[in-house]
Amino acid sequence: MKHRQLGGAQGLSVSALGLGCMRMTFGDAPVGDKAQMIAFIRQAVARGVSFFDTAELYGPFDNEELVGEALAPFKNQVVIATKFGFNPDKDGKPTIAAGLNSRPERIRQVAEASLKRLQVEAIDLFYQHRPDPNVPVEEVASAVKELIAEGKVKHFGLSESNAEQIRRAHAVQPVTALQSEYSLFWREIEQNDVLATCEELGIGLVPYSPLGRGFLTGTITVGQKFAANDIRANNPRFTDEAIRANQAVVDLLLRIGQEKGGATPAQIALAWLLAQKPWIVPIPGSRNLKRLDENLGAADIVLTPADLSAIEQAMAEIEVVGARY
Repeated sequence: MKHRQLGGAQGLSVSALGLGCMRMTFGDAPVGDKAQMIAFIRQAVARGVSFFDTAELYGPFDNEELVGEALAPFKNQVVIATKFGFNPDKDGKPTIAAGLNSRPERIRQVAEASLKRLQVEAIDLFYQHRPDPNVPVEEVASAVKELIAEGKVKHFGLSESNAEQIRRAHAVQPVTALQSEYSLFWREIEQNDVLATCEELGIGLVPYSPLGRGFLTGTITVGQKFAANDIRANNPRFTDEAIRANQAVVDLLLRIGQEKGGATPAQIALAWLLAQKPWIVPIPGSRNLKRLDENLGAADIVLTPADLSAIEQAMAEIEVVGARY
């Protein structure tokens, strides 16, 4: 597996493709028991994946516990990213409904608990899960800076932050990576100065949902039904109308894939992301080996300038239908 650098020369070296672990315990999970998911994560390590993404929110808690147990035998061989930023509910569990909370005391509380669940001495990459309008980002950066000084965190990350927030945080504590949705399906960070800011400041980009929540795999069909706990069940991009309209994107990926010796739409979509910048590391989620191997195959696909130009020209003629949330 090829490696890439997040956050410049002093940053993190990680596999060119990481693994998003959220859906192993959250969303439309479970698809297998804990033992199966632990075995799957370890098989990902055996295939060269060294970058794993989780959060206290996923579960809550049990995703971190799963990742921690699965990766315990590989200490100092892998990079684990987790996140803070939500209030606990009445049961002490962070939930979206409970609201945002990035106050310094909450950040420290989350860090201490995440260290135990992940079974590590220091969190490799600690993201603010979402910007908190009630806490200046400078305070957030300062709180993580203290944790780094104490050896409890190694690197600071942001998620879904805008360009101004990135700059303000980076001025207090260098930001190693920004996590953001980014794919052929959703490219707003190219227009709102976020991508340019990352490049200017030497911040790595970690795209989540790089396959458009599965749509860019080419396996979604009109009339397809999703489980009630699947985020796509009520997602505007997965109505029959949107699926029909957005099939043009999949058709483009199929055509490019055929020209590349039979590469799948997912592989071309991931290869396109990898070709955008050398400091971009997508984290597609996967829960079975066939899909994992397909995704990892994207790292070996080289898209030429002519390929990228053809994709760009074709996408200019396609209007993606449906909001991302």
